[in-house]
Amino acid sequence: MYRKQSAAMCAVVMALVLASVAAAESSRKEYRFKVGRRASVSIINQYGPVSIKPGPRKQVVVVATLYSDKVEIDQSKSGKRVSVLSHLLPGADANTGRVDYEVLVPADANVTLRSTNGPLHVEKLHGDVILEGNTAMVDVHDVSGGHLRVKTLNGAVTLTNVTDGHVEITSVSGDVALNAVNGTLVHVNSSSGKIHYDGDFGESGDYSLTSHSGDIEAIAPAYTSIEVVARSVQGRVDNDFPLRPEHTTFVPQAGSAFAGTMGEAASSVKLLSFSGKIHLKKR
Repeated sequence: MYRKQSAAMCAVVMALVLASVAAAESSRKEYRFKVGRRASVSIINQYGPVSIKPGPRKQVVVVATLYSDKVEIDQSKSGKRVSVLSHLLPGADANTGRVDYEVLVPADANVTLRSTNGPLHVEKLHGDVILEGNTAMVDVHDVSGGHLRVKTLNGAVTLTNVTDGHVEITSVSGDVALNAVNGTLVHVNSSSGKIHYDGDFGESGDYSLTSHSGDIEAIAPAYTSIEVVARSVQGRVDNDFPLRPEHTTFVPQAGSAFAGTMGEAASSVKLLSFSGKIHLKKR
């Protein structure tokens, strides 16, 4: 019993020592840049999270936390363009090359973020936003009026309260969740990830949710105003709405394809899959 207690105590002490060493090796750097309207901000981070929020007008503030001496920060400014890059040194890996970024930008800034493993977080901006990652999870909320582009391999993508803009999402196998998302164009394409939409499809929008083998679930209120086409070649297709029939290039078949309109058909909605299930659900 005594030996077991001693071993456990040694393990705890070793963990504390390693934690204190890691803390000692981390360093915090802060950069400030003066910019004008519609500034362009690019953050490229091989390993680690990037979070962007609105901050002071005409100023970009970048706080970077480095976890080893195997990575450096390259930063530059040209006019209204700010670039920050995590520069990996020989021997760096996902742990020693990690950098955590917390960034404040003017709300109208155009932002580009790239990270292999993320996560990537953006909130309360109304400029154009580009987010790219491999396994990086992507979280965007309270964004309006800009052009939002997201590309991932298998990282999950979540958009919440994104309005009045263009939304384009491409993912190989990551799941995509859209909550209260509307705009003139909302296109999602995933090879095998699931796509979940919960909103009202806005007005005068073009909505396209496409997955090769992933399931698609779209939830809308009873008052939604859409012209909808839904089709899965090998998967089941279900619909909760009383649609007025529409002529299509294919023959609607119960359980595999349907087309029709609701209300004034203000927005166009396409739900397409090869082998995934599709369900248009009434909230």
